[in-house]
Amino acid sequence: MTGLVYKSTGSWYTVKTDEGAAYECRIKGKLRMKGIKSTNPVAVGDIVDFDLEETTDTTTGIITNIQERENYIVRKSVNLSKQMHIIASNIDKLFLLVTIGNPPTTTSFIDRFLVTAEAYGITAIIVFNKIDTYDEQTSDEQLYLEFIYSRIGYKSLKVSSESLIGIEDLKAEMKDNVSMFSGHSGVGKSTLVNTIQPEFNLKTKKISLQHSQGQHTTTFAEMFDLDFGAKIIDTPGIRGFGMVDMEKAEIGHYFPEFFAIKDQCKYHNCLHKDEPHCAVKAALDNDEIAWSRYKSYLQMLEGEDEHYRTDIYGEGKNLDLE
Repeated sequence: MTGLVYKSTGSWYTVKTDEGAAYECRIKGKLRMKGIKSTNPVAVGDIVDFDLEETTDTTTGIITNIQERENYIVRKSVNLSKQMHIIASNIDKLFLLVTIGNPPTTTSFIDRFLVTAEAYGITAIIVFNKIDTYDEQTSDEQLYLEFIYSRIGYKSLKVSSESLIGIEDLKAEMKDNVSMFSGHSGVGKSTLVNTIQPEFNLKTKKISLQHSQGQHTTTFAEMFDLDFGAKIIDTPGIRGFGMVDMEKAEIGHYFPEFFAIKDQCKYHNCLHKDEPHCAVKAALDNDEIAWSRYKSYLQMLEGEDEHYRTDIYGEGKNLDLE
């Protein structure tokens, strides 16, 4: 039998067939021995083959094969830095939820996620959430971020679950697609899913007032069928996002504004760092490329983890947010 993985709890997976039948499945033992360098061999969004096993009280299955993935989003494993954790697979659109404050989302976090989406060929849309709570200062910051990313070519939406601002625009982008909501803990992913489909009633928690950080409410990824012809993958909040499986020479390829002018650099293998006659650095000096983007690029180039920037523009000292 073949089905789509809707839920992963680490050891059991909810798999749904095209006919709508759902089965709780385990992994076949030797499936873990195929050299998969991730902490979770099976991810939400995977298409899998499985065999049914009859038990005394229910019907369960054993996953025997994972079909080839079109794409996936990964992050470094929290406990095993040399391994990756597949957040979700076979995604049509990635909606990155961003808040200016309550909690703050740094540009370094945004850029790492966008680079990963570019690397795996996933359309990314930035969603500025809780837009109705912004004052004059945070509105200015939001507009500036929107300007930075829109001139690169990224689409952005402004939404509010409380005031229902932008919800129909969001649903129109999601229709007929498998979408994923992601972002820091507390940016309102589960609340937004509840607004789109109230009967889901996903758990939510308030922001920690002491640390201005979200409290984890989603502890595992899960896919939901929406009544307007869409699927949504709700994911756990991410505080830090580390790059994996990416060579230094290719990182710049996934910054669209860098890639567009790289052929103007003197050296074809220019890393846009210390080389003379670099088109990217010239564009930076002419304010054609945002400094926050270039800082994010240098962090990725040096292999630094995204745990330490104190404001949304990537300024500040090392602070471990984990």
